[in-house]
Amino acid sequence: MMKRIAVFFMFLCGFSYGQTNNFVIENLDINNENPHFGLMRVGNNIMLTSFELDRKGKVKRVHGEPKLMVLQGYLVGNDKIENLMPLQIDPKADVSKINSATLSADGKKIYISTVYTKKNKPKVPFKETNFHIEVGEFESGVGFTNFKVLDFCKPRFSYAHPALSSDGKTMYFTANIKGGKNTSKGASDIYKVDILEDGTYSEPLNLGLKVNSYSKEMFPYIADDNTLYFSSNRPNGFGGYDLYKSTMNSEGAFEKAVKLEEPLNSNKDDLSIIINADNVSGFLSSKRLGGKGDDDVYFFKKM
Repeated sequence: MMKRIAVFFMFLCGFSYGQTNNFVIENLDINNENPHFGLMRVGNNIMLTSFELDRKGKVKRVHGEPKLMVLQGYLVGNDKIENLMPLQIDPKADVSKINSATLSADGKKIYISTVYTKKNKPKVPFKETNFHIEVGEFESGVGFTNFKVLDFCKPRFSYAHPALSSDGKTMYFTANIKGGKNTSKGASDIYKVDILEDGTYSEPLNLGLKVNSYSKEMFPYIADDNTLYFSSNRPNGFGGYDLYKSTMNSEGAFEKAVKLEEPLNSNKDDLSIIINADNVSGFLSSKRLGGKGDDDVYFFKKM
């Protein structure tokens, strides 16, 4: 049974008067001693990243490190994630170490951040620890297959955490691109590309210092109303990584990012957040005190 915590707090709004905001925070039953992070919502599909387990329920390891996998479940009501299962990927696709994923609205395409393998490793020097983004297609009875590296991914840089706009025309992601006007300001910045009608992509565009910082940005999520949510370890936070949001103005540009209030943020790492269609509830991943293990998934609702 979920643990329900009602949290009440005060803050000063832009009109300089006190307003009480009530939130309900619930630790979900899907949590255990393993981490759950990299949340993504596409319609009623929910995806997150955790450790892959063997038949005995033990964590699989590669070279001594836990093996990551993406789980897919379904939103039930607005407060439950059910039927959480490993994402169906063609075992012949030779895809490993996926640290995040998102789907197209029709579920026919998947975008993943992963590392190069012997089959697709670049012919130029690159860091084996660098991630890149690939797109695959769903084939009935097989799963997601025919993965291809996106053309804008340069082997010498790292690209991760893809997220699609609700109309499927824009992809947001993190990268550490260096050089030129789009160079990363910090360890990783949030970028976007346009997905063109012919299936190609525009050049990556850095979202700039209204969104990014000289620290590290991770796990972007673009809500149905085009508000951008992400995590960052920039200074003056509550502690560790904090959750931020940036609203899109009428010209399609993002306004200065603001830190989400407590209890959405805590004094521990708060890594990712997704928003339901009602725009007052959703889920977040956090290492806050009182959890069941590492990073836990929490349901939240503004009352």
